[in-house]
Amino acid sequence: MILIGENINMMSQTIGPALKDRNPKPIQDLAKAETGSGVDYLDLNIGPARKTGSELMPWVVNTVQEVTDLPLSLDTTNLAATEAGLQTTRKTPLINSVSLQPDRIGPGLELAKKYDADVIALLWGAEGMPRDANERAMNAVDFVYKANEIGIANEKLWIDPIASPLSVEINQVTALVEFMAMLGEIAPGCKSVVGLSNISNGTPTNLRPWLNRTYLMMLMKHGLHSAIVDAFDTDLIQIVRGKRPEILSLVHRIMDGETPDYSSLSEEEAKYAKTVRVLTGKSLYSHSWLEI
Repeated sequence: MILIGENINMMSQTIGPALKDRNPKPIQDLAKAETGSGVDYLDLNIGPARKTGSELMPWVVNTVQEVTDLPLSLDTTNLAATEAGLQTTRKTPLINSVSLQPDRIGPGLELAKKYDADVIALLWGAEGMPRDANERAMNAVDFVYKANEIGIANEKLWIDPIASPLSVEINQVTALVEFMAMLGEIAPGCKSVVGLSNISNGTPTNLRPWLNRTYLMMLMKHGLHSAIVDAFDTDLIQIVRGKRPEILSLVHRIMDGETPDYSSLSEEEAKYAKTVRVLTGKSLYSHSWLEI
């Protein structure tokens, strides 16, 4: 699986000021640390950057490329900033992202075509967030059709079905898993990607890793290609790299209907088992689900 480090982010209390002040050191220190963590791409999230994006994105691309050879994900809603970054990257980058909104789909795909870049296909449609697995499927087919029309192959598309917070809507959580089981048939050759930390937004900080890791394992059951993750969650990276097969097997068995015998599980295994039940809607979410 391809892991994209999420940590170079305008919202960070360290990185935000460094981007504003064009201070390279905090950004380069973080880029080096992310590279050492074992991720495959670095996401550069500069936010909307409406006024300065066309100058900021190439600056941060060059700043990061001075200290790492990892490919980059250019993360902004400012397409002019995206293009400026595309002109600066040394390795094939990811455009993060292009949605199906009428004012974004055409220009975004044209950029991907012009620079031969891979593109995260965000399944946010003209009417907003897809409501269920079927709307995700419809949006995916629509996106692929529009991309193919201008000569972009399926293999260049990384479909993002949009993870949403468990604390807000369990039906969206389960719908994404359902959609992932369909994706290979409806969009052959396309890759898949998920912004993993979205699943735990709004939950206490100490609980977020359990949700992130468990949801990732659930999506891995259906062939998830890539995820945007916290590069410093070492347990998550171990799971993805095949070093925790017993935990992965446990999660997948529970998804298949096995009822775990908690008395036979370690404390860690029990926490993962309880989290699967919350993420599949079998148990109600509360901040105390791990203690129940």
